[in-house]
Amino acid sequence: MKVLRTPDSRFADLPDYPFPPHYMTIRDADGTEMRLHYLDEGPRDAAPVLLMHGEPSWSFLYRKMISGLVAKGHRVVAPDLIGFGKSDKPTEQSDYTFERHVKWMSDWLTQLDLKNATFFGQDWGGLIGLRLVAAFPDRFARFVVGNTGLPVGTGMNEGFKQWLNFSQTVPELPIGEIVAMGTKKGLTDIVKAAYVAPFPDETYKAGARRFPALVPVTPEHGSVAENKAAWEVLSKFSKPVLTLFSDSDPVSKGGERVFQERVPGTKGQPHTIIKDAGHFLQEDAPDELVAHIHRFITETRA
Repeated sequence: MKVLRTPDSRFADLPDYPFPPHYMTIRDADGTEMRLHYLDEGPRDAAPVLLMHGEPSWSFLYRKMISGLVAKGHRVVAPDLIGFGKSDKPTEQSDYTFERHVKWMSDWLTQLDLKNATFFGQDWGGLIGLRLVAAFPDRFARFVVGNTGLPVGTGMNEGFKQWLNFSQTVPELPIGEIVAMGTKKGLTDIVKAAYVAPFPDETYKAGARRFPALVPVTPEHGSVAENKAAWEVLSKFSKPVLTLFSDSDPVSKGGERVFQERVPGTKGQPHTIIKDAGHFLQEDAPDELVAHIHRFITETRA
């Protein structure tokens, strides 16, 4: 596997992102070593809040939520998935599979030895993160999901179909514009440039290109069986679970229902639809998300 590393100079002077980097080396099954970047803010003796990003963003997406949660006393851990942010980037689309992503992040999670964690995931951060919850349920005290899911061979709606076609055919993947279009409030040029920072050119975007094609929305996709097995675990997950979906995401709108119907831990929780927020609700409503997550953790502590 050939791997690229984005130069540090690309990440100079990012707005609202003063956090020092942390790195861990993980090894793929083929022997390739890769450097995975993560943020680790707040008191080390506090229970961690794990924030996982999706496509085509990186931990920068959570900059305001990180500051807000730390201000309320939480430890916050936010990794960059392999292929994104400050993490290393394999160069071929074929290097990326759902199961490889799960294995890479499982190795990171267990090496960091996170315990008693609260998980929040959106987009692919949810797809991968929910697999982590299912694989290591004893490490998680609760979880929160927003604008995400765990497909098992269905879900090819019109919004996703259009996104899939665009992502696989556009000559140059416009990362900043994609994130901006996924918000209701829009982004400044400086913020859009920060989303572009991890990708000096198209050779760095193999992971971002590949993600849409990996979502298991047909029975023929890979990882359908693995996701079904994960749902078997989640359908018995009785620890607290909260849904915070937005009202204006054409891809995931209504996706909270499957969690509320299938996961026991959702019963009686204060589920909320975030108003006037798009796919990237972390950009549209960071303070509201912080308030909901903080209250949820506080009210469900043992």
